[in-house]
Amino acid sequence: MDYKKLINYLKALSWIIVALFITCTTLCVFPLKHTYDKSSTDSLSTGSDSLITHVSEFKEVSFKDNPEGKMARYGEKLIKNTYDYFYEADVKIGNRLACTSCHLNGGTKAFAAPYVGLSNVFPTYIGRENKVESLEERVNGCFERSMNGRAIPENSKEMRAIVTYIKNISINTVNKGRLAGQGFVKMDIPNRAANLKHGQLVFEGKCTSCHGKDGQGLPQTTGKGYQYPPLWGKDSYNDGAGMARLLTATRFIKANMPLGSTYDAPQLTDDEAYDVAAYINSFDRPHKANKEQDYPNLSKKPKDSPYPPYADNISLQQHKIGPYNF
Repeated sequence: MDYKKLINYLKALSWIIVALFITCTTLCVFPLKHTYDKSSTDSLSTGSDSLITHVSEFKEVSFKDNPEGKMARYGEKLIKNTYDYFYEADVKIGNRLACTSCHLNGGTKAFAAPYVGLSNVFPTYIGRENKVESLEERVNGCFERSMNGRAIPENSKEMRAIVTYIKNISINTVNKGRLAGQGFVKMDIPNRAANLKHGQLVFEGKCTSCHGKDGQGLPQTTGKGYQYPPLWGKDSYNDGAGMARLLTATRFIKANMPLGSTYDAPQLTDDEAYDVAAYINSFDRPHKANKEQDYPNLSKKPKDSPYPPYADNISLQQHKIGPYNF
């Protein structure tokens, strides 16, 4: 046996083992950086290389000229000009509002019920139906309540377009549930019943320039919809909509109204937002059928739900206008 060759072989092998050990240790302490590969989605170009964690970081997208991009572009039109597609006699679904009447800026404004990031949230549990719902089911909830109309087929071109639009504006969001800026802003709710007289003063001083003295909004000079939506009456959201709840309306108004307000630069105090929301919701609006079937588990029913039944003995009036210290 050639011991010299054996010794050299063992030395070489030992150096290989040492090198492997150093490499593995380095990778454990300093792992390879994984980057988001935007080339995996070719339907749009955002001009951003980083994932957003707050809806306010959203940047306008540009849909490409391919099948998915075209479908997303159609969905954007349905969101922003809903009345142009769903108000004709053969496809009429309800009022003349647009989805963007509540989901501001096409569903991209922080704390205005944005769509950005929703593809990462749904399916999710919804207490009103007491079940896990798909995004399509949630969209139809808006058609039936905020639009005071009827559901559209979940496999229709229009539904696929809306969902594709939401998916595409969500493409650069972190894939970890809800983003900051989704839903409505958190705030300190006054621990009292809402003051409708004060709400009227706030409305007359801050809201009539857009929504009119009679709350009926500003119709478009051309087209079928509104430049600014009516806040009550036949073309407004019905009494089963989320905005018919005082706390929901208060949080929406606080971060978004009057025009130009944002969550970090509000124009109304908490008390003003609370009272004007109650004033707006004190007027007649369309009635949603079968509301008593909402919240099969009444323990999940929000305190500000303006219609019975309830799991408590609190008066209907207090459920409508507070205080909510129960």
